[in-house]
Amino acid sequence: MLKTSIAVFAVASFATIAAAQQPSAPVTEGRFPAAQVMSTVAGDDLTVTHWYKENVYDPTDNKIGEVTDVLINHDGKIDAFIVAVGGFLGVGEKDVAVPFNAIHFTTKNNNKWYMVMNATKDAMKAAPGLKYDRNAMTWIPENAPATTGAGAR
Repeated sequence: MLKTSIAVFAVASFATIAAAQQPSAPVTEGRFPAAQVMSTVAGDDLTVTHWYKENVYDPTDNKIGEVTDVLINHDGKIDAFIVAVGGFLGVGEKDVAVPFNAIHFTTKNNNKWYMVMNATKDAMKAAPGLKYDRNAMTWIPENAPATTGAGAR
């Protein structure tokens, strides 16, 4: 009986050690396509930093606001910008969504790029405002109640 118990214990121990040495498959295996690495990118691609935290001006060079967020759709294309308008030092500021094609780049006298939008600061202040809902991780109308659970993403 003792020999049988020792043999069962030995077999169970070796099976456990062998199983522990087997590499485990990644948790996400099969859920996502294999990652690809790019060795180059197109020379005319723009980065998010061309827009993010940059000022937006009207056609007569008056500052409208600042881009505070860049909204990218599930296809990887930029859908909209969130522009903060009004206020002083962030107090009384309003966030407004504008479509991607509403903002254009031009250059100033020193050949520095800057963003221009065919709108006025007053028109942007009068536009419907948005607020960022941290629970849902999305922008919602500024008068909508915040969500209480995790977002759908």
